[in-house]
Amino acid sequence: MEPLKRAKFSELIKNKYFKFGFWTFVFILFVLWIGSFWLLLVIPIIYDFYVSNKVNWTFWKKRDLVKKSKMIEWIDAAVFAIIAATIIRMFFIEAFTIPTSSMEKSLLVGDYLFVSKVSYGPKMPNTPLSFPFAHHTLPLTKSTKSYLTWIQAPYRRLAGLEEVKNDDVVVFNFPEGDTVCIEDQNQSYYSIIRQKADQLKQQDFYEKVKLQSDNYYYSVARDMVLKNYTLTIRPVDKKENYIKRCVAIHGDSLEVKHGVVHINGKPQRDIENMQYKYYLKTKDKGLNVMVLEDMGVSQEDLRGARVSEVEYFLPLTTAMVTELKNNPAVLELKRWEAPAGERATYIFPFNSRYNWNEDNFGPLYIPEVGKTIHLDTLNLPLYRRAIEVYEKNKLEIKEGKIFINGTQTDSYTFKMNYYFMMGDSRHNSADSRFWGFVPEDHVVGKALFIWWSVSPDKGIFRGGLRWNRIFSGIN
Repeated sequence: MEPLKRAKFSELIKNKYFKFGFWTFVFILFVLWIGSFWLLLVIPIIYDFYVSNKVNWTFWKKRDLVKKSKMIEWIDAAVFAIIAATIIRMFFIEAFTIPTSSMEKSLLVGDYLFVSKVSYGPKMPNTPLSFPFAHHTLPLTKSTKSYLTWIQAPYRRLAGLEEVKNDDVVVFNFPEGDTVCIEDQNQSYYSIIRQKADQLKQQDFYEKVKLQSDNYYYSVARDMVLKNYTLTIRPVDKKENYIKRCVAIHGDSLEVKHGVVHINGKPQRDIENMQYKYYLKTKDKGLNVMVLEDMGVSQEDLRGARVSEVEYFLPLTTAMVTELKNNPAVLELKRWEAPAGERATYIFPFNSRYNWNEDNFGPLYIPEVGKTIHLDTLNLPLYRRAIEVYEKNKLEIKEGKIFINGTQTDSYTFKMNYYFMMGDSRHNSADSRFWGFVPEDHVVGKALFIWWSVSPDKGIFRGGLRWNRIFSGIN
């Protein structure tokens, strides 16, 4: 009887009506999830593909072909692989790699990880017409766009399994990545302007020229950038992908005091292997580089860390600090901190009224959808980009009064949730302290686990394969 049952089951799954019913059921569930019911028009195509066979949907081969050639088999496999991989990548899971040390030691340079799109709900593409598996630039080119803007869809996110929580490791589109200088893509267009404006102001200061307003220097710097760089504009889903830890979610109040993050007045939980920059002074000729490498200090962190024969500025974990304190060659070891009240011009919100820096920042309210805040010229620098750029309002200041879409106002109600992201290497991370909030429409997915890890300093064939990290979860 058992072989008979297997034979009947084998016949059933080969039956064209069973295939049609099964794949139609799966497709209907998919349509219900997406919520685009016009896709139900595809059901007749599924029926024709499996049952009626009026149209040859596999146009690259003849229907009456008894034996498929190797080329036809390869084409069949390639078409299936591209369609399946595109669906999986868009709606379920995508592979990413860690290119910088901003998340060390939680994530290391050379870690390859899977990011879940379904955790927070897959974000539907803003630019659906794009080259498969390319992000914003075509392969083998430096600036050719991989997408067409003929069709642009508004932001929409499908139902997910959970919401973004405090301390989640999140992949997101870089908020300041809407405008990019092709010749210098490692920085945002806005940060380049801020740097040049600061340089112009410093130059006038040292040359004892009368200082102008910040707006003047920004205007001159902007003209310099427009003259010397080639700019490209990117939609939200084609901005660079960043990965950071979400230290504060919408509705939270964040403050960084002496390098320690406080959320709603309470210190953030201890993150294992979080790094801070330390000043290190040693005896005689300093430490052997091999000692630092054996501790886990990367080549990227070592480059530029040595300021003299016996002095270093190094990002270190608590465990590394303990080990170095027990090293007889170490004379002095102390954590570096930007003094409270000392303004860093490159720190958000880039306004002279806010004396904030990497280690002493805030307090700052993280906007929440539907919440109304009082708005004045003092707190406007904190929320201007969110109101003007992310939520697409026309904002003007006339005679000290705020106008939004032509109407004078002293309040604003947010249309989206926002997040505040920071790297675990706190002094070696360009994060929300440098460019502000991450809007919810920029969130890509949640980092799940590392599937491959190779040290770029050693490579696979020189002992660089990190076996202990492969298939490890991300916390």
